[in-house]
This record gives sequence, structure tokens and C-alpha cells, in this order.
Amino acid sequence: MTSAPSTARELGEVLHPIARRLLAGRTISAGKLGVLGYLSTHGRATATTLATVQTVSPQAIATAVRELEALALVVRTPDSEDRRRIWVELTDAGRDRLVEERAVGLDWLARAIDQRLTDEERDALGLALPALRKLAAAGPIE
Repeated sequence: MTSAPSTARELGEVLHPIARRLLAGRTISAGKLGVLGYLSTHGRATATTLATVQTVSPQAIATAVRELEALALVVRTPDSEDRRRIWVELTDAGRDRLVEERAVGLDWLARAIDQRLTDEERDALGLALPALRKLAAAGPIE
């Protein structure tokens, strides 16, 4: 069995260039895409929730939301019962832009998987996805 530090080092070395290629053609930062992605999956959210799930400061989320709103990718609306609460929601333009931005890197990845990996390697990659999802969902580790 390979040690966790060794596996972590190798995985980081492998994932870094892949992540770089996935992000290369994007016109919106990864942080802002994270906000759009969260809203796409979970519906409307408060800035506090967005800051928590994106693990950034409330100030950083406020800036990101303002910039996304200026691009008409999100809208902010007051809560009907508690006017202090502001909801952030994805617009149709935001949903379309998210799909476009994600497609940039995914096209490259799909071609690379198809052209560079054997059938056995594609199967092995598929078998590794549940473990990779678990790592992606992991919060802070003590």
C-alpha cells in the first residue's frame, strides 16, 4: 500500500497541469465560477452561505457577487419576510455562461481521455472517480 504523503504528492503533481489546462480558456475566475456552480446546483443562497461553501471571506464574496451582478450573471433580491436577508440567484445568462465556461476545459479533457488513454486506463479512471469525489468534498482536515 502506498503511503498517504506519497500518494498526495503524486496526485498533486498529476492534477496541477490538468487543472491548469481545464482553466486555461476561461474568462471568469475559478472563484466566481464556484459561485455560479453552487447557485446552479443549489438555487438561491445568501452571501454568508456562499462565503462558507467557497471558504472565502464575506468581503471576497461581496466583491465577487457585485462583479457577477455587473455582468448580469446573478441578481440580488431581498427576502420577502426578512428584508435584511439578501438572496443571490443565478440568471439565465449566468446559467448559460457557466455551461460555456465549463465546456472550454471539458472539451480538451474529453479528447485527451479518448485519444490518450487505453480502454483499461479509461476504466481505471472511472473506478477512481468515487474516491476523487470524496476528496473533492472533504472539508478542512485536522
